[in-house]
Amino acid sequence: MNYPNRVIKKGEKDKKVIKAVQEKLNDAGCGPLDVDGDFGNKTFNAVKLFQARSLDENGNALIVDGKIGPITWAVLFGENTVPVINETDNDLLSGVVKKAKSQTGVLEDPIGSNSGPEVDEYLASVGLDPGYFWCMAFVYWCFDKAAKQLGVTNPAIKTAGVIDHWNRTKGKRITSSDAVNNPSKVRPGQIFIMSYGGGTGHTGIVESVSGGFINTVEGNTNEAGSRNGIGVFKRQRKINSINKGFIEYK
Repeated sequence: MNYPNRVIKKGEKDKKVIKAVQEKLNDAGCGPLDVDGDFGNKTFNAVKLFQARSLDENGNALIVDGKIGPITWAVLFGENTVPVINETDNDLLSGVVKKAKSQTGVLEDPIGSNSGPEVDEYLASVGLDPGYFWCMAFVYWCFDKAAKQLGVTNPAIKTAGVIDHWNRTKGKRITSSDAVNNPSKVRPGQIFIMSYGGGTGHTGIVESVSGGFINTVEGNTNEAGSRNGIGVFKRQRKINSINKGFIEYK
């Protein structure tokens, strides 16, 4: 059974889905459960037991919350039952992803300076001198280059502010909760937005989607995922770690 594009939890009304979950939990030795289509306390506790015993595709422990999102679903039913989206049919967004990937490995020079030949170009694209945080400038630069290659207007907001972009965008906003409930709404070429409070944040470009995970290309980060890192890196993040949401331009 494929992931139903919503978090399965107490109160779920689709008995067919619940019965399938109960059967899988019994098969995994987390029962015995009556396969009755009722997501009650026994099923809730069985889901928590399954999560406590299981690891995701990267070998990390599952969140033990009794809710079946795309990551728990993939472990329970198989990775081929959750959305995998590797491409977009939108020419602009395809160009954005291609341009972002071409910058992978760019590093600040000197390290830790928020500057360097390429970094200075990213910052200049939003009207800033070297030395500023540049993750949002990198995203804008990728959109600007892709748009110019296609001869179209760049739809992205010209800003280095992550939260400023989210607040002023005319693109489609996909909130964090909508994305967690339905990961098929997240697609390559979208901009992810993370908020750290006080108007600060981090951002990057979605390269592909695999169930509850996104593969990204990010500027001003590092292998650990810092919001003020040293270069352009490919990263993998959980969709539920993107606490603000996603922006999609057409």
